[in-house]
Amino acid sequence: MSVRMKTVIRGLVVLAMANAGATVAQDAKRGQKLFDECAACHSPDRGTTNTVGPSLHGVIGRKAGEGADFRYSPAMKRSGITWSADTINNFIADPQKLVPGNRMPYSGLPAAKDRADLVAYLQSAMK
Repeated sequence: MSVRMKTVIRGLVVLAMANAGATVAQDAKRGQKLFDECAACHSPDRGTTNTVGPSLHGVIGRKAGEGADFRYSPAMKRSGITWSADTINNFIADPQKLVPGNRMPYSGLPAAKDRADLVAYLQSAMK
């Protein structure tokens, strides 16, 4: 392999590593600000009641459609989802794609960085 080819490969590896770090970096404080949009329907606080949407306190690890005292859609109840960082990320990207027929009137959060920050907030603040 030529020296030039090795240099190109090293450059590509460094670039890939830099991009991977950028997609992994999460900002929970920024996510808290992004949650303001969610707060119109969801409560983040322990001990709060459901509003238009179910409380999101303790959502990580919870089975979809099984929160107390909320009337979930049949689609959500039969989704089989257990909420994790990945499933929340996929859901908020496009709720109807992940759970067709769910009742959440939200078109999705397209930016991966915004979703990562929002999920980081959910993971840190709603345990």
